[in-house]
Parts: sequence; structure tokens; C-alpha cells
Amino acid sequence: MGEFQKFPGVTSITAKDVIALLDTAGIKKGVLLSIAYSYGRPGREPKNEYEKVKDENDWVGAQAALYPKRLVAFCGFNPLKDYALTELARCAKNPNTSRGIKLHFGNSDVRLEDPEHIKKLQAVFRAANANRMSIVVHSRASISLDRPYGAEQARAFLEQLMPLATNITVQIAHLGGSGPGFNDPKADAFMDALLDALNSRSSKGGVAAALGGRGGEGVVEKSKIQNAKNLFFDVASDAHPTNTPERAALLAKLIRRIGAKHVLYGTDTALAGNLPPRESWAEFTKLDLTKGELRIIAKNQAPYFR
Repeated sequence: MGEFQKFPGVTSITAKDVIALLDTAGIKKGVLLSIAYSYGRPGREPKNEYEKVKDENDWVGAQAALYPKRLVAFCGFNPLKDYALTELARCAKNPNTSRGIKLHFGNSDVRLEDPEHIKKLQAVFRAANANRMSIVVHSRASISLDRPYGAEQARAFLEQLMPLATNITVQIAHLGGSGPGFNDPKADAFMDALLDALNSRSSKGGVAAALGGRGGEGVVEKSKIQNAKNLFFDVASDAHPTNTPERAALLAKLIRRIGAKHVLYGTDTALAGNLPPRESWAEFTKLDLTKGELRIIAKNQAPYFR
């Protein structure tokens, strides 16, 4: 998986380019994540904003359609915009973009501690669930604006949004952080709180049981947190040469804490310091994970591909 665009000022990456990168890495399938949400970045909206959002999403969908057996496309938009539900419905009707949605909380300045933002996100999650559109979410709050991001936001995500995802996959990008690299104390706090919450609501067996994996024998107790089995995490751009040995060790520990069956491999666009898929996987294999764990992650396929 990787963000995909023909966004002005950014080098365009076409489906043909992506297929070449996947072939080099030995990867059979990929999801193209539209960055159309960038047109809705607060304070940077262009003229004819929504028209540009639609054009970007349609282009990404058409690119994926060139390789229907290998690529799927997710549309993107700022979930706080007045046109968010309109665009979701439009994407749902287009077979090229009906599989899912990419949300970017940082770029869209989504604040999970804001009740009004939660209401708008809930409407998006409900509509996505009704249309069977999976969600990939960059949950990291804005770095440039230094927004709060930690335990409060993790609880809001689990308690206010995840219960609405009864029929769809929800995938947290970059293990809750950003990238390239894995060095974000606020993201650490978010993931610690999120996994602690899942752990505390599992009678036994830890996070794997709460997520519905094979790592435990317990069952999830009734709580505000539902549908955790639908929750996945991707490692796009987390394993990176800039990581210190200490941070690389923490990355491996976090992956093991989640459980390999709920970890998906991915990359960002191979630009601006992000490694191409083959090189990114080579870096990922340097982590202190067992061959069995690496094999599971390599074979994992997101439910929205099926």
C-alpha cells in the first residue's frame, strides 16, 4: 500500500510505475491511497477545491483499474469538510474507488479531543460501514501545529469510532505515527494507550485475543470497544535506516505486542526519503523479529483485497 497522486508540485506516480516497483519486490497486490485530502488542508484550500478532490480520486481509481487483478484504489478527502459524505457516496458508486477511503487526520487537522470533529468522523465511519468501504487512517494528529496526541485520542478512536466499523476493516497507518522512520513519543503514547485499552478488555490472551487473533484463548469482555477484530496496523515507512538501534528495538516490540497477524506491510510513495518496496522490506527484515513472524507479515493480506 502507498499514497498515490498526480498532485501539483509532487512528482506523479502512475500505476505502471507502481507495478514495476511491486514486481521488483515480489509483491502481487497493492492498494493505491489517494491524497485528494490534501486539497482540503485547512488554510491551503485551492479554488474549486471539491472539483480537484473529485478529479484526484477519479484519476487514482482509473489508474488502479488498469491492473484490476493487482491494484485497488481508495479515495481520499478531508472528513471535516461539508462535501465529505457527498464524496464518500460518489466514490462508493464508482467501481474503481468503492473498496475504501484514506483519511489523514494530520493533514486535515482532525482533533479527536474535539466533540464536533468526533461527530463528523462518526458520520463518515457510519457511511463507510454502510457502503462496505474499508478505512485506512493516518491517525497521527498534526505535527506542524503540535496538536495533542496520546491517550485521550486513543480512547476516543476506540470508543467513539471503532464501534461503528462493524462490517469493514479499519487500518491504522504507520503504527499510529508518521514517517519515514520510527521516532515519535506522541505516537508511542497513542499506541500504548490503545493497546492497553484492548488488553484490559480482554479476559485473557492479551491484545491478540482482543483483536481476534490466535495469540490467546480468551474472549473480549463487553465494553465500549467493539469490533477490534477488524482493526489492523500497517508498518509503512516505519522501518528505516535513520532509526537508532533503540528505536528499532521498540518498533519490533510494538509489532510483537500487536501480534503479527494484525500487521500489514506497506510503504509510502518512494519519494522524499521513503524507501521503495524492495528496499523497505529489506530494512524491515533487519528488525528483531522471528522468521515465523516475518513470514506471517509477508503473507498477510488485508481483508479488503478478498
